[in-house]
Amino acid sequence: MSVDVLNETDYRLDEIELVALARYVMGQMRVHPGADLCIRLVDEDAMEVLHVQWMDLPGPTDVMSFPMDELRPGREGMEPEEGVLGDIVLCPSVAAKQATQAGHATEEELLLLTTHGILHLLGYDHAEPEEEREMFELQRQLLLTFLAGRGRPES
Repeated sequence: MSVDVLNETDYRLDEIELVALARYVMGQMRVHPGADLCIRLVDEDAMEVLHVQWMDLPGPTDVMSFPMDELRPGREGMEPEEGVLGDIVLCPSVAAKQATQAGHATEEELLLLTTHGILHLLGYDHAEPEEEREMFELQRQLLLTFLAGRGRPES
């Protein structure tokens, strides 16, 4: 899986961990091993432009997802589709504010938002209460299992 990180901000992050998380989530969701993902970090002004342009909503937001080939999670016994998963755009300064409110580190918020963005790229949504429960529970499980295995050597 190809995961590119384009950091267009002054925020210093552990790109290796962000890529490891993205690959982990994509693997758990049975995304084709040849799929491509781009994670872009932007400042609040750039995020606001995207938020207004694509969602018609004012102000910057934390994460936006732009699917390309509309890939879906792989299923047991079926070959996953090949293609470009898409782009995730993160705003570290918005993530930092949310992290402070939630009582955890900005890096953890960015990992959460990356997981959230990948699920959106795979067709998950949270517009309806049942969809929200399903997506947020899956997001929680993926992030917790990644974080639990973080200190272990690769096998």
